[in-house]
Amino acid sequence: MKKIATLLLLFTISNILIAQVAADYAVRVSATYTESPASITLAWPLKPTAIEYLLYKKSKEESNWGAVIATLDPTATFYIDTDVIIDSMYEYKIYCSNTTGVNAFGYILAGIKVHATHYRGNCLLVVDTTITATMENELYRLMQDISGDGWGIKRINVARDQTPDHVRTLITAEANADPELKCVFLFGRIPVLYSGNFNPDGHPDHQGAWPADAIYGDIDADYTDVTINNTVASRPENWNIPGDGKLDQTSLISKVELQIARVDLSNLPSFPLTEDVLLKNYLNSDHNFRNGNMVVQERALIDDNFGAFGGEAFASSGWRNFAPMFGADNEFELDYFTTMYSENYLWSYGCGGGWFQGASGVGSTFDFTVDTVNTIFTMLFGSYFGDWDATDDFLRAPLASGITLTNCWAGRPHWQFHHMVLGENIGYSTRLSQNNTSLYVANIFPHTVHIALMGDPTLRMHTVKPVGAVTCSIATGIDNAIAIDYTNSTDPNVLGYYVYRSETAFGKYIRISEEMINYSPYEDVTPINGLNYYMVRAVTLKETPSGSYYNLSTGVTDSITIEFTGIENFDNTNFTIYPNPTSEFITLTCPVELIEENIIIKDITGKVVFRSICNATTTSINLTELSPGMYLLSIKDRNRKLILQ
Repeated sequence: MKKIATLLLLFTISNILIAQVAADYAVRVSATYTESPASITLAWPLKPTAIEYLLYKKSKEESNWGAVIATLDPTATFYIDTDVIIDSMYEYKIYCSNTTGVNAFGYILAGIKVHATHYRGNCLLVVDTTITATMENELYRLMQDISGDGWGIKRINVARDQTPDHVRTLITAEANADPELKCVFLFGRIPVLYSGNFNPDGHPDHQGAWPADAIYGDIDADYTDVTINNTVASRPENWNIPGDGKLDQTSLISKVELQIARVDLSNLPSFPLTEDVLLKNYLNSDHNFRNGNMVVQERALIDDNFGAFGGEAFASSGWRNFAPMFGADNEFELDYFTTMYSENYLWSYGCGGGWFQGASGVGSTFDFTVDTVNTIFTMLFGSYFGDWDATDDFLRAPLASGITLTNCWAGRPHWQFHHMVLGENIGYSTRLSQNNTSLYVANIFPHTVHIALMGDPTLRMHTVKPVGAVTCSIATGIDNAIAIDYTNSTDPNVLGYYVYRSETAFGKYIRISEEMINYSPYEDVTPINGLNYYMVRAVTLKETPSGSYYNLSTGVTDSITIEFTGIENFDNTNFTIYPNPTSEFITLTCPVELIEENIIIKDITGKVVFRSICNATTTSINLTELSPGMYLLSIKDRNRKLILQ
């Protein structure tokens, strides 16, 4: 909602350039591809003032760009890369110099039919004990949803009156005990850690310690509380004196190891609902989005009330990230609130001169209470409210508004979200942005303690409707095998399904179907002795303006217990199978003591295609009914002992 007001604006720290707009500082790149021969074509809108384009290329995880791979003339609007293969990802940087003195950057992670990510590591859910009694069902569902997206998950509860140092000790201990811990989700009023002596919004009355969740994720560094002595800030929360529990460091000491974010909806009196109801509503929206129950247009809105701002071009965080997500034609410069009250945008960005409860030209916290703002992921930027631990703060307010699930203070520094287009979660982008110093354009205050995400760090951009109910039972035809039955997803783009198994409800689920399956039930002929948890996830090929990748739905689970004796050791030299390969028959010879045991043959998807029993020490098996391909033969005895595989 556009407003005219007298506001404190961010201080400029550089000379004013020739009049530009923030989009001029972004190369708005997207990608298409061909499969045969494999190629990726990068494309961007023409920049009339361009001097030249320099292109760089690296793998996703490399930490430097290396040498220029191409220099293009100023009229270039595309580049074709033929040095690519299917099921690989390539990250590109495009730098454009301009006659106006503007340096424009673009980044994209592109790939062709990139494989699905089945396991993402472990996530620690840290929950405020004050709210646990009123929303255990919602919290359990959240854990199911996070687990269903490929995370192992563990939960600890923390009282809101504990010290930040205590919370950091707990998180560090969990990380040290679990090398696969990658993510921490702070839910509720988890104690706020403050650190530093700075004012990234440029205001002298705002210098001091700022909230510093990033330090919770920096588990191998020793932060101190002995040197800073500053009480000039207008808010006592920003005062920082030795021994007060607020840390000294403004910059992060080392790379942040853990993805970290929070949902804190306390101290928002402008909203008529209580804190616990706001949190429940957030979890309901989180669940609905993950499960494909929200129809949101894949497009982006930008409401820029700063412009170039002396070259800082805060809104270029929007233009630069949204082009790889949606293509340059689906980035729209419109008013934030009046547009998204009635229309929906998957991503949005708004900036303007700020105060704790709003940004000039964008709106205020009150505007979030008026009606649902129809955007899932947003970025907001302006003075003061980046220090988010304040009454009715504008950075936390979107998460209480209806369906918005994440927000960050993007502009000092810029954020990088382009990895999400090929399936990464937003916590990955948060950690990347916190650790960035020079790999990506950052503006000022990179790698500082204030860089934080409000929202669920495990969320991803693209959703698939999950399968219906999953039901496990003892299979017929094979002694004690498990049949995993499921109802197909209603998503029209589903290609098939994967089946997973775990020993615990929220542990690591291992894929047991080698390939996608398109039948039900799936039979697990090698279950765990005891309690087995099974999960089924639907698969689509997601086409994006950065390429394509195999995307998975949230998993749906069921469990069953089976009891059998332990595995015995047999000498495999007692078995022979010949001829191998074959097109008709195979002959299996086995010890006399294994007569009448189960013979099972599965195809590469894990589907059982043949069952028989050993009826002699030598058994002939007719394979003429099977299609050409690779198969796995195993022998089980009736007490579920694996004998040969």
